[in-house]
Amino acid sequence: MKRVFIAFVFSLFALSSFAQNLQVHYDFGEDRKMVTTTLEMFKPDKYGSTFFFVDFDYSSDSRNIDNGVSLAYWEIARSFKWNETQKFEPRIEFNSGKATGFQIENAWLAGGQYTFNNDDFSKILTVQANYKYIKDKHDASFQLTAVWGLHFMNRKLSFLGFADFWKEDMFWGTEYRFLTEPQIWYNINQNLSLGSEIEISNNFAEEGFLVCPTLAAKWTF
Repeated sequence: MKRVFIAFVFSLFALSSFAQNLQVHYDFGEDRKMVTTTLEMFKPDKYGSTFFFVDFDYSSDSRNIDNGVSLAYWEIARSFKWNETQKFEPRIEFNSGKATGFQIENAWLAGGQYTFNNDDFSKILTVQANYKYIKDKHDASFQLTAVWGLHFMNRKLSFLGFADFWKEDMFWGTEYRFLTEPQIWYNINQNLSLGSEIEISNNFAEEGFLVCPTLAAKWTF
């Protein structure tokens, strides 16, 4: 549920300098059957932009008396620019979280991003290359990211997504992890959207390949 908002709000640059949304997803993935909420915010300014999101997973285990938040995760990133036409921007990022039964290690990233777009921002692609430090795991790792946004039917239909590939040693033996979360949204109006997300991963939450679809609603403030 993360970062796909960047691609959407880039297309709103000419209309607004600030945007945020709240998403609610029901996950149909095997052994998941849970609700996830995502709060995202993107704010550009003359020196760059700030982006953050916060994810909460809500336990669906009926055996758990405290059937509430089972995972909390957040990312915050800042990019930097020195003129309005700048395509390449240096960037920094911080990730952290906690889940029932395990800790998500703090991670610090630093690198750069380059954005490609057409004139009306209906098609946009941002690519990132980052040095990544993962506390108690890696002093020198890396992460490659792509974020995209495609808008059709006079922006009534939006196809958004991101893909991450990074190095992180896991207890089952792998060194490399992959995650992508394409989303499709039908924008009923400027505020309400209905759609779906498919989380596709390899060695992310568990060993091997995994596909987890959702049904979702989004409210853009």
